[in-house]
Amino acid sequence: MNGDLKIALVGNPNTGKSTLFNVLTGLNQRVGNFPGVTVDKKTGYTRLADGRNAEIIDLPGTYSLYPKSKDESIVFQVLADPNNSAHPDLIIFVADASNLKRNLLLYTQVADLKIPVIIALNMVDLAEKAGTEINVDELSKRLGVQVIPVCARKNANIGKLREALSYASKMPLQLETIEVAALAPGLIGKIQTEFLVDEPYTALQFAHQHETLKFLTPEQSDRIEEIEKEYSFHSTKAQAAETIARYNFINDVLLDTVKFKPEGTKETFSNKIDSVLTHRFWGFLIFFAVLFIIFQAIFAWSEFPMTLIEEAFVWVSEAAHNALPPGPLADLLVDGVLAGLSGVLVFIPQIAILFAFISVLEDTGYMARVTFMMDKIMRKVGLNGKSVVPLIGGLACAVPSIMSARTIENWKDRMITIMVTPLVSCSARLPIYTLLISLVVPDESFGGLINLQGLVLMSMYVLSMVMAVLVAWVIKLLIKSGERGYFIMELPVYRLPRWNNVAFTMYEKVKTFIIEAGKVIIAISVILWVLSSYGPPARMEVLEQKYQTAKVTGVTPSEEVQNLYASEKLENSYAGIIGKTIEPVIKPLGFDWKIGIALITSFAAREVFVGTMATIYSVGTDEAQEESVREKMASAKNPETGQPIFTTAVAFSLMVFYAFAMQCMSTLAIVYRETKSWKWPMIQLAYMTVLAYVSSLVVYHLLK
Repeated sequence: MNGDLKIALVGNPNTGKSTLFNVLTGLNQRVGNFPGVTVDKKTGYTRLADGRNAEIIDLPGTYSLYPKSKDESIVFQVLADPNNSAHPDLIIFVADASNLKRNLLLYTQVADLKIPVIIALNMVDLAEKAGTEINVDELSKRLGVQVIPVCARKNANIGKLREALSYASKMPLQLETIEVAALAPGLIGKIQTEFLVDEPYTALQFAHQHETLKFLTPEQSDRIEEIEKEYSFHSTKAQAAETIARYNFINDVLLDTVKFKPEGTKETFSNKIDSVLTHRFWGFLIFFAVLFIIFQAIFAWSEFPMTLIEEAFVWVSEAAHNALPPGPLADLLVDGVLAGLSGVLVFIPQIAILFAFISVLEDTGYMARVTFMMDKIMRKVGLNGKSVVPLIGGLACAVPSIMSARTIENWKDRMITIMVTPLVSCSARLPIYTLLISLVVPDESFGGLINLQGLVLMSMYVLSMVMAVLVAWVIKLLIKSGERGYFIMELPVYRLPRWNNVAFTMYEKVKTFIIEAGKVIIAISVILWVLSSYGPPARMEVLEQKYQTAKVTGVTPSEEVQNLYASEKLENSYAGIIGKTIEPVIKPLGFDWKIGIALITSFAAREVFVGTMATIYSVGTDEAQEESVREKMASAKNPETGQPIFTTAVAFSLMVFYAFAMQCMSTLAIVYRETKSWKWPMIQLAYMTVLAYVSSLVVYHLLK
C-alpha cells in the first residue's frame, strides 16, 4: 500500500505516541530500518477522512532535537533531510496535556524547521483529573497550528484528528517561536547560503550536529567546522541561550492558555502506590510475586489448549498417512514437516500468555518501576538502570533487546549489557523448558495454588537473570573505561491496561513466532528428515540384507524386527553419523547422539530443538501409533540400560545448557551489527558455550 501523504509522529517519550500510532494504523504496520542506520523504523498506513491513504512513521521519542543516543539522533536526520525516504509532508506532534511545558520545548524546535505541524494534545483526561484547564482555541491561536485534544487510549477524538490531517495546509503556518537568527547571525546566514538551507534553525542545527549527520559528506562537515571557527561559534553556549529563549516563549504562551488548580500538599495516587511498589524491600518481594503468578499461569492456563493442539496434530498426521500413498513424499510431509511444526506450534498458548502478561505490565506503568528499582543493583555490577530495559526485554527476544541498548550513552555499560542480555531466558527457550519440565516434574499443586511445574519454570528464569548479573560483574572487572554512566527516566502514571492493546501484542508476537520460527523449522525439518532417512549406500545395503534375513528366518516377531530396523537405520543415517561423532563430547552431560543432533540444528534458533526431537522420534515409527512429541520422548529408552532417556538429571542438565548457551545465529548477527566487529560476538559465543557446558556437567553429576 502506498501513502498519498507521509506523516511523522514526533514527541517526548511516554506521551502516548506509540498508542496513537497503533490506533491510527491498526494491524497495517511493519518494522524495518531507517536508511543507513540500524535504528528501528516503525511504519503503518491509515485512511484519512477524504479517502486518501497516509503513511505514518513513528519516530523515536526524544526530549529535544539535541540527541543523547542513536535513536534520538534519527529525529533531526529525518526532519532535516528532504532526500530521506522517511522525510514527512506533515508532522503530528504528540503532546502530553498533563505535562505541557516540558513537551513544548521539543515542539518549538520542530516548529522552527518549518514542516507543517498538527498538535495531538493527548491525555487530556489525565490533565483534567490533575486540575489542569487548557484553552485549546487560545493555544492553537498562539502557536498558529491546529490543536486536536485526543485520548489515544480511549480512541477519543481520533476521527477529528483524521479530518484535520485530511485538510491540513501544505504550507507551514506555525508562528515564529524565537528569533533563531539572533543566536548566531553571521554563522547561520553563511551556512544557509553555502548549503542552500531554507530555514535558519536547520542551519543552526547543522552547526551543532554536523559531525553526526549522515546526509552531510565529510567535506561538507569540515567546511561547517571552518565556518564555526570563523565566527567563534560555541555550541554549548548557543544551545543554552536557545533553551532560555524557548522557555521564555513557552512561559508566555502557557500564562495565557493554561490554568492550574492548586493541589496543596495532596499526594498523587501514583505516588501513594509507588511508596509500596518501589519500596526497597516490599518492592522486590512484590516483583517476585508477580513473576510467580506469571509462571504459574503459563502452566495452569495453557494445558488445555496445548492438549487440543497436540490431539489435532496427531489426528492430522493419521489422516495424512491414510490419505497419502505410502512412500518418501508421505513420510517427508508427515514425519518431517508436520512433526517438526507440531513440536513448536503446540507452545503457542504459553507464548501468548507470557506476552499478555508482559504487555499488561508495560501498559500499567509497572515495568518502568521495575527498571527504576533495579538501578542500584545494576550499578554495582557495572550496568545502570537503562540496562534493565534490554534485560527485561530479553524475556521476549534478545535481538530487539540488544538493539534497544543503543539508548545507553556509556560505552562500557552498553557493551556489558549487550554481552549478558542473551543469558536472559527468552521466549524461544520457553518451549524447551516446558517440554522437559512436563517430562520429569510431576503436575502437582500445593494448597491448590502453587503448581510445582510453574515453580520450576520460574526458577529457570530467575537463574538466567542471576547469571546475567554475575557475568556482568565479571565483565565489569575486565573492561576498563573512565566514562561514568547515568540514568534519568520519567515514571509514567499508573493506568488500567488497554485490553485491545494487550490482544494486539499477543497477536503480533504469536504471528512473529509462527512465521519466523515456522520458516526455520520447516527448512530444518525437511533437511533433517532427509539426513535421518538416508545414509551412506554401503551401510544401508548391509542393514537391508541383515533385516531381510531376520524377516525370512522369523525367529524374531515381525513388529520387533521392524522397530529394530528403524532404530538401526536412523543410527546409520547421515544424521545418526553426525550425532555419533559429537556424542563423546556431550555424553558427560548425559546427552545421547539424538540430543546431539538437536544441539546442532537448534543453533539456527533455540526453539528448533523441540521440532528436531519431534522429527527424530517420528522417523521410522509405526504409522498406526501416532503420538505427540511429549509422548514419544517420555517413552524413549536408553538401548544400553533400558531406562528412560529423559531422566530428571538429563532434563535439568539440558535445561541449564539451553539457559546459558548462545544457540542463536540471529543474536550473534545482531551483536556483530551493533558492535561493528566479529570480536565481541565470538567472545560471547565462546564464554556462553563454556559456561553452558560446565554448568550442565555439574547439574548432571549432582542429580545423576
